[in-house]
Amino acid sequence: MRARVSPGAATADDATDSLRREGCSAPRAWSNDPRDRYGWHEHDDHKVLFCLEGSIVFHTGDGDVALHAGDRLDLAPRTRHAATVGSRGCRCVEETKPSEPEER
Repeated sequence: MRARVSPGAATADDATDSLRREGCSAPRAWSNDPRDRYGWHEHDDHKVLFCLEGSIVFHTGDGDVALHAGDRLDLAPRTRHAATVGSRGCRCVEETKPSEPEER
């Protein structure tokens, strides 16, 4: 699967520390209102995202991937996806990191 969720209880500090250790780009925090939607798109880089509050569902060709507060999403480069924010909104932090050899 090109989208992998790691369930957890990460805080903003945990997420930032983890991403820094993995050589990710500078963190970008964002939030959305309940039920906001993102249309289908893709990224050239490996995307790492931590859901810090609320929930969000990422839609991929392999199926839906739900994230709740504390969960991490790893999204392989060029994975087409869309997203729907949960009923209480969400707050996330994301970064990009160098692709793994098998992702190129």
